[in-house]
Amino acid sequence: MSYRVFIPTAGIGSRLKGLTRYINKSLVGIANRPTISHLIEQFPQDCEFVITLGHKGELVRDFLELAYPDRTFFFANVDPYEGKGSGLGLSLLACEQYLQQPFVFLSCDTLVKELIPEPAHDWMGFSQRDDLAQYRTLNVVNGNVSEICEKGVVRENLKAYIGLAGVYNYQNFWQAMHSGRALAIDQGESYGMKSVLEGNNVSAHEFTWFDTGNLESIQIAREAYAEPDEPNILEKENEAIWFVGGNVIKYSDDIDFIANRVKRVKELQEFVPDIYAYRANMYCYKKIKGGVLSDVVNLPIFENFLTKCKDFWLEKDLSFEAKQQFQNNCLNFYKKKTFERVELFYKNFNQKDDVAVINGELMPPLQGLLNQIDWDWMSKGLAGRFHGDFHFENILYSKSDKVFTFLDWRQDFAGDLSVGDVYYDLAKLMHGLIVNHGIVANDQYNASWKDGEIKFSLHRKQSLVECEQRLCSWIQENNYDLKKVKVLTALIYLNIAALHHYPYSLLLYGLGKKMLKQELS
Repeated sequence: MSYRVFIPTAGIGSRLKGLTRYINKSLVGIANRPTISHLIEQFPQDCEFVITLGHKGELVRDFLELAYPDRTFFFANVDPYEGKGSGLGLSLLACEQYLQQPFVFLSCDTLVKELIPEPAHDWMGFSQRDDLAQYRTLNVVNGNVSEICEKGVVRENLKAYIGLAGVYNYQNFWQAMHSGRALAIDQGESYGMKSVLEGNNVSAHEFTWFDTGNLESIQIAREAYAEPDEPNILEKENEAIWFVGGNVIKYSDDIDFIANRVKRVKELQEFVPDIYAYRANMYCYKKIKGGVLSDVVNLPIFENFLTKCKDFWLEKDLSFEAKQQFQNNCLNFYKKKTFERVELFYKNFNQKDDVAVINGELMPPLQGLLNQIDWDWMSKGLAGRFHGDFHFENILYSKSDKVFTFLDWRQDFAGDLSVGDVYYDLAKLMHGLIVNHGIVANDQYNASWKDGEIKFSLHRKQSLVECEQRLCSWIQENNYDLKKVKVLTALIYLNIAALHHYPYSLLLYGLGKKMLKQELS
């Protein structure tokens, strides 16, 4: 049976707090895919989807069209989607023209493990819950729904309604939605189903239900849907990487970020994947075969990787004016950004430059250390082709093909899309060998800041320690400035400390300051 599925995504998702500041609630990630992907993929290929758009609606539409080009979607904008006059019923009425046939109603924050029935008859989904006060409920008698109760009604044997229903008698449903006016707008599909229930049997189906509509329950869903060996991707509010089928989709709320990433593919050809489609806030490429380099690396593989790097870091011969501009870019990128990010760190975490001791070692103020840096020396970088976020989590290696692929390249270097500092790539490489994403994902570190003292520790894989040692000797063998690489590595830790969560932020700040003092001594 070919049928349509209605998924409302217009709401602002306020219960998810910061997770929906930049994206729609249906795009919040579970197992490295948006929630809506889990919904779409539960249905047969010939199903058609009716989607309402509101908060960040253009992102929902762009994602679905990029991720599922072979699926059929009908979209409708909802206005207003928040505040006075808004409601789930308004979303339904906005899509009435597309739902003049039996359909499935599926809330965008409802995940279930079982097969979802076709709308060949009227049915509603329920799940067992101890605290029923926060849910609409169903009275189920002999496998059928006898009553639909509003939130707050608590009686023995009631079941939590999960926002999932099959609407077979759609004519009755729409008549009720039109006659119900404001009440129908507020109650949504449950109002229409009450009318269907008056003259028809509505069967009740029990599901294993995961609610993704609030912070506590979405964490439970993430744990339940976690996949073995899934990539360690540090979560950010305004960026995401999603894996859908054989494709990878990169999202950012910054349209210039995406546009410049796409432009730079030409510069990085043969080293990065080909982008085959993109929109203002996202682009996609085919999933690359291979493992993350931090998981598969050994010294022979690392030696081959360093040889590849020499080919990649193609040095650029600049004119006098271009060289001056490049040095100004380096100065801004290193000095100006560092001072701004350090102040942001203090602001974000309500701290100040008063750390006297780090892991038992006496420390001067960070301001004094930063003022000791010879910024003219730092700004005289090595102009060349660059990646910009060059660490092992952004590098894949295929053992069978012996091919390295570079991912998640930076969109520019201080505004320049073509010329960057090779030293920055070297420092990013070193920073990732010392602190790799795996220790963060697995909580293999400790950090505290108390009474003017920072204490931290971190686990390190032996293979990455060996690679760091080899990188240091390789840098000197190839006549690069090892001290500059190490100072830059320390600055990278200090820069990114403001951007990450507590207490990981403290680890980065403490490690960066300690390393900077060591290199300047």
